[in-house]
Amino acid sequence: MNTITDAKIRIRLESFNHELLTLSCQTIVNLLQTTPLSSIGIITLPTRKRIYCVLRSPHVNKDSREHFEIRIHKRILEIYYHSEVPIFDLLSEVDLPPGVFYSIYLS
Repeated sequence: MNTITDAKIRIRLESFNHELLTLSCQTIVNLLQTTPLSSIGIITLPTRKRIYCVLRSPHVNKDSREHFEIRIHKRILEIYYHSEVPIFDLLSEVDLPPGVFYSIYLS
């Protein structure tokens, strides 16, 4: 009887640039191709938009305004692996481009 249980690691990635985010996900998936995994999945989360309204002139023309927005794109990678495989060591050494924020959760 096999007593090896599957463990799960969840990586949350956030970025303002969706192309960098997709590239980072592919980098992590390509890095883990050489290790024996049960499965790996990429989950796309909704993009969060922040809209800022700014007056163009500080004293007059209150009706004249500019709108700026920031979009935050998010992805989650769920990695199921056997508990004897050192996945966490590989993930801690991954070199992602600047502008991609990530956090690793063990379950």
